[in-house]
Formats: sequence, C-alpha cells, structure tokens
Amino acid sequence: MAGLSRQKQKLLTMKKLFESKTDENHSITGARLIDILAGCGIKAERKTIYDDIKTLCDSGMSIETTKDGHSNAYYLADRTFQDEELYVLADAVASCRFLTKKKSQELIKKLQTLTSEYKAKQLRRIIYVDNRTKNFNEQIYYSINKIQAGIFDEKQISFRYTEFNPDKKQVLKHSGETYFVSPYSLVWESENYYLVCYCEKHEKICRYRVDRMVGVEMTELPSRELSDEDKSEIANMQSLYGMFGGQLESVTMQFDNSLANAVIDRFGLGCHPHKNSENTFCLTADVQIAPTFWGWFFQFGTKAKILAPDSVVDEAKRYLEDLSESYK
Repeated sequence: MAGLSRQKQKLLTMKKLFESKTDENHSITGARLIDILAGCGIKAERKTIYDDIKTLCDSGMSIETTKDGHSNAYYLADRTFQDEELYVLADAVASCRFLTKKKSQELIKKLQTLTSEYKAKQLRRIIYVDNRTKNFNEQIYYSINKIQAGIFDEKQISFRYTEFNPDKKQVLKHSGETYFVSPYSLVWESENYYLVCYCEKHEKICRYRVDRMVGVEMTELPSRELSDEDKSEIANMQSLYGMFGGQLESVTMQFDNSLANAVIDRFGLGCHPHKNSENTFCLTADVQIAPTFWGWFFQFGTKAKILAPDSVVDEAKRYLEDLSESYK
C-alpha cells in the first residue's frame, strides 16, 4: 500500500523537481528523472516519463525540451514571476524599514521558492541592505492585518501607543492608556505605515504610526460614520504633508532648473511647472504647510523660494528666524 501511495505522488513529485531543479541553464534528462524518482521510492519507465511530462504540460506547465549530449533533457521555462521581478521584490523586502530583519529574511526565503534552487542562491547574493534602521516591532506585520480587518469589517480597533525616551527605551504614552479608534485607511509614507482614523480620545481625525502601536485588536464596536468634514480631513491626512497636520494651501514655488527631478519626484507627473527665467521654473501646488513640507523645501537652500501667497512667505521667514535664533 505504501508503494502504491508513492506512485500516486509521481506527478506531484515531478512537478516539484522541475520547479526546484531546473531552469534554462539546468535541464534534466529522462534517465536522471527515473533515478531521482527511484530514490523517492517511485517506480518509473522511460515511456511513462514522457507521458507524465506531457500531462504536466497539458496542466499548464511550460516544460521545454533541449539536448544533453545525445539525450533529450527538460526544464521549466516559464514561471509566475520573472527573475527581474523577483529581484525587485526581494530587494524591496530586504530594504523595507517597517519589516524587522527577521521578517525580511523569512519573506525572502519564501520568494526563493518561486524560482529554481540555483537562481535562489543568486537571489540571496544580490540582496544588499545599507545601514538604514530596521523596525524593532515584530508585531507590526500582524497589526497591519488586524487594522485591515477593522477597515473592511467597519469595526473599531484598540491599541496602546509608544514613543522613545532619550535613553532609547520604548515607553507607553499616557501611562499605557488604551486608544479606541475607527480605522479608515493605511498610508505608506517615508518608509513607514500610518493609520488614518477617528480617535475617540481626541474626538477628531488622527494619524498614528503603525510600528508604534502595540496590542492591536479589532473590537465589536462599529466604526464611526464619516461626515463630509471627516472625509475632507481624511483626504488631507492621506496627502504627503498632511501626516503632521497643517493648513492646506495653494503655494507658488520657484526652483532652480537643477531641481526638476526632485520636484517631479515629489509632486508627480501631474504637476504643471513652467519656466520663469533662464535658470528657474515655477510650480503652483496644494501642499500641507507642516514641518515635513518645510523640511523638504529648505533642504534646497537658495535654490528654492516661496513666491506666494504672502502668508506662507511670512511663515517661511518666521521658520528660518526661529532656527537662526536657536543658534545664538
């Protein structure tokens, strides 16, 4: 009976062999297949092997025939992901800050199963991670799932919120008070996940960094219905600079021509810059006047300038004066 059971596994075993042992640079002959199957306790003959390969092809596998000396050899030609796609995915996983180092390694191992064992080694070697800080919170992976469940099921979630003190210790805010919020969306910004939600404690739309949330649970309480004002505020919170609050303004900015790439990267191809001199161009865009905006804008020094409105020009002056004052 055990032998019969193994025979029934022949096609499945062959499928796994083609997926893990072959690619365009590594083929396998019929004779070698028979030897490998025999080692697994599965009897096979040359004629049945050819029929089995045809059955696998009929099921959707793209098995190509090539030559190994005078013998036919076979390899799996097409897979769900191309090599280049796997490299991009693995690199993104390895460098992603919100994933811990352990979770990144686990995901990369899973990605390696989507190609042959030979290319899996290449995939592992190609990964390079710089000195960026990886997340310390292993639970973020599961917190995201619970948040998404709360969004889709329209249920409130609960959590406690943390922050770092100067001693680099993670401490609970407000003595470990539990927050109850109605989750509406997750926003990926500056390599971090943020939850946009209605917070019962603050009685307004708020945003929280997911990696600083602990003990996330979905409750049975229904989420708060959104008013038109809430929807507008959520749209602001989902924008680039809205994560840290600030008034939405239509701002006209002047940039040196050398900053075209940086400006288009930030505002997207939908923005409408226009030249206003030989060396500069202008752009009018809706931005959230918040610390994140000033941090981005002032990095360009004298190559960037606020032109309008006057209220934002004045705010820029005050911001720079405050900075200058702190160094006196």
